[in-house]
Amino acid sequence: MAAWKQLLLALVVVIAAAAAWVKFFPGAPEILAGWGIGSASVDARPRSEEPRRNSGPQTAVITAPVVEAVINDRLSAIGTGRANNSVALKPYTSGRLTKIEVISGRRVETGTVIALLDSELEEVALDRAKIALADAEAKLERVRSLRTTNTATQVQVTDAELVVGNARLALRDAQLNLDRRAITAPIEGIIGILPVEAGNYVTTDTVIATIDDRSRIKIDFYVPERFAAEMAVGDSLSASPIARPDEVFAGTVSAVDNRVDDKSRTLLVQAEVPNEGDTLRAGMSFRVLVKFPGDTYPSVDPLAIQWGTDGAFVWVIRDGKARRTPVRIVQRNTESVLVAAEGIAPGDTVVTEGVHAVRDGAEVLVARAQPSAAIPAAPAVTGSGS
Repeated sequence: MAAWKQLLLALVVVIAAAAAWVKFFPGAPEILAGWGIGSASVDARPRSEEPRRNSGPQTAVITAPVVEAVINDRLSAIGTGRANNSVALKPYTSGRLTKIEVISGRRVETGTVIALLDSELEEVALDRAKIALADAEAKLERVRSLRTTNTATQVQVTDAELVVGNARLALRDAQLNLDRRAITAPIEGIIGILPVEAGNYVTTDTVIATIDDRSRIKIDFYVPERFAAEMAVGDSLSASPIARPDEVFAGTVSAVDNRVDDKSRTLLVQAEVPNEGDTLRAGMSFRVLVKFPGDTYPSVDPLAIQWGTDGAFVWVIRDGKARRTPVRIVQRNTESVLVAAEGIAPGDTVVTEGVHAVRDGAEVLVARAQPSAAIPAAPAVTGSGS
């Protein structure tokens, strides 16, 4: 191809590119006007359109309401249940079991005989003490009779009375030793499985039986130290067995420890729940839920949170204008963010979409407002079990 043809083709391509740039690039007329080219076409625009171009359209945004949310109003902890009163029976003395008087799983009253130890020696000692007491009392009567005739002295009477007193103490001691050969229930409750049988030799360290008074179940659980000042005896709570979560039992706080554990930074708390149907057992695990007044904060949509050089902020709409409001994030949840700020309160409106075009003090056009949805309750703070 000849050189002049190539030059002509290149010129046509350049002119076409320039025309396309002028037509499709939004700022091309202003740039040409700055170069002194095409000023007439720019100035030829109707004057009626000038104010509308300078003022510009309002920024279209999507907003959401600020609602109120409560946190730190619930505490969930795992605790371990135990009987209201529990006793492990051990004999006072060693010996061989001769008879077991109860059956495992039965309710026993206070004083019920659980088992008997061999007691022949104690019975002999008791009979000997009775004979000694009778002899001492007879001697005392004879001395007193002699004293009336001045045959015996007052010292002899006093010695005889002392002998009687010692004989009575010996009788009480023998009776006590015999009584302790019978192992009795010190409390009312349900007797557990007996680990011994008749004929076994037992000592003072042998557990004969366990008795649980489970009319009420005590639950030991631990709470974080920030709730230490909130826990008080008499506070209401609810407890559910882990194995049967659909069952809920109302209870109260029965005891609060006097110090926070310095290793776990938790406080031991004890609760009581009634066991009227006798469905609960010692050793069961429970989920305990305690409610508090809690702390109230404004809650916004997570999309409303923006970040600047000075931290987090939101755009609050007031009188149709956007106001930049710094906030401090208190808690992040899946569907909401709890904030603390002086310039925001429940009932305000914040920008959630279109924030990139919002300027402080500029008017905004609300294209769509999200409905006010109920903020889900903040997750309960979890404590540890015992």
